[in-house]
Amino acid sequence: MLRLLLVQSHLESGTATIGSNTPITTATTTTIAIAISAELGFVFGPVTGGGLDLAARLAGLLGALLIQLVTALVIALEMAWDTWWALVLGFTITGAIQEFVDEDQLTDYLGDDGWREIGYGTVFGTASSSCSFSAVAMTRSLFTKGASAASTLGAFQFASTDLVLELALVVLTLLGWQFAAAEITGGLIAVVVLGIVYRRFVPPSWIERARAHARALDETECATCGMAAPPTDEETITRTFAGERRYFCCGGCLNAYDPADDREAVTAGPELLSGDRWQSAIANTIREWDMLWRDILFGFLLAGLLAAFVPDTWWTALFGVGPEGSLTRLLSNVVLGAIVGVLTFLCSVGNIPFAVVLWQNGVSFGGVLAFIFADLLILPLVRTYHRYYGLRMAGVMFAAFFAAAVIAGFLVELVFSGLGLVPSPGTSGGTVPGAYTSLFNVVTLPLFAVQVYVALEPDQRVRLGNRIAPYVAGVLYHAYDLVRRVAYALESRGLK
Repeated sequence: MLRLLLVQSHLESGTATIGSNTPITTATTTTIAIAISAELGFVFGPVTGGGLDLAARLAGLLGALLIQLVTALVIALEMAWDTWWALVLGFTITGAIQEFVDEDQLTDYLGDDGWREIGYGTVFGTASSSCSFSAVAMTRSLFTKGASAASTLGAFQFASTDLVLELALVVLTLLGWQFAAAEITGGLIAVVVLGIVYRRFVPPSWIERARAHARALDETECATCGMAAPPTDEETITRTFAGERRYFCCGGCLNAYDPADDREAVTAGPELLSGDRWQSAIANTIREWDMLWRDILFGFLLAGLLAAFVPDTWWTALFGVGPEGSLTRLLSNVVLGAIVGVLTFLCSVGNIPFAVVLWQNGVSFGGVLAFIFADLLILPLVRTYHRYYGLRMAGVMFAAFFAAAVIAGFLVELVFSGLGLVPSPGTSGGTVPGAYTSLFNVVTLPLFAVQVYVALEPDQRVRLGNRIAPYVAGVLYHAYDLVRRVAYALESRGLK
């Protein structure tokens, strides 16, 4: 675009120069202007008319940009609408499980590195958190209490991010049941790969050194997410609960923190029906939202922008290595998919909208899965691995998760292709009909509103009630007035 503007500003003289040794004539300039304009969706004629003509064309370019931005926003809103009910349902279940599952009891099941313990780690992770940062913090807690590396750093951490219910529901909604089935199958394959890595290739001395490093951390951690919150940091927030000091890395974590989370969990008995326990479970749900909503929103917006602005030819050039259907194409796609996953800074549910864009633009079935499974490789998490476990174990974890993502994507595509379960390339759209999506959204919207209200502090509820009461009263009054007018109109016409 800058070249086009420079050329147009020099057309009065008949020639222009771009760079140091590139003379451009009027005819050549016209050709370049048409080419660049066509790339943006417009074809302009010969450039004549001076500054007024240039202003008109700039206005046209600005209009095209605004249209594309609106298109991107519409795509993002459509994805958000399709997945809203799945997110509310998934986070609600996750919050309840976090309240009623005891972390100390989990450690007893995860102490060894056998396949039974790896299986327990997978099951407990699947029933646990969906936020990658929360999963990493809980994994460290289990690991420092004596659980094995294979069952925690491998199985539990992967399953608590990539095999959780809300992720499967979002994949089902946006990509279809084939991808949902492949995501579960590939996740189990990835767990097996991680188990093999930690059991066969990581020396016990490395694991114990990493455990000692994690236990020796002298940095104060955020009471909500487990990230570093040094008291000397000006961004750290300090609060006292029941006489004990707590530190928070940000205001969001402070708002999401519930002192009731420090109680022992229960799995049976009358306390399962306790209103206090379920209020705490709702607080867990809102905490998940508070930690993840930025990633989810950013994922939707980024997916919309990519779908609206990036030409198909760019994706083809990036992922089109090797003949179509060849092993070279498959392997290159899963490796590139994992690399893109590392570079996007999207984690957990937030990377699914981006996965839709990749699939619609020709990335292979396995490449999309590898991208989804690479959410534990984003650079902020790798930095956290380094801080928790040291440089050597951080490198092991990065290599293990990368290998798991690539191998799982590769094998799943081979299996699903052999079974004829891979959908047509580029097609997307979930298997939940639009009418059901609307119904589920209508049902879950008041559920979410109730959860937010319950999670508020008593004084916050009072302030909220005082603010919305006049609006509610106004709506009720106008509704009553409308019904009264309709009744009078019907009565005046002899109808009762």
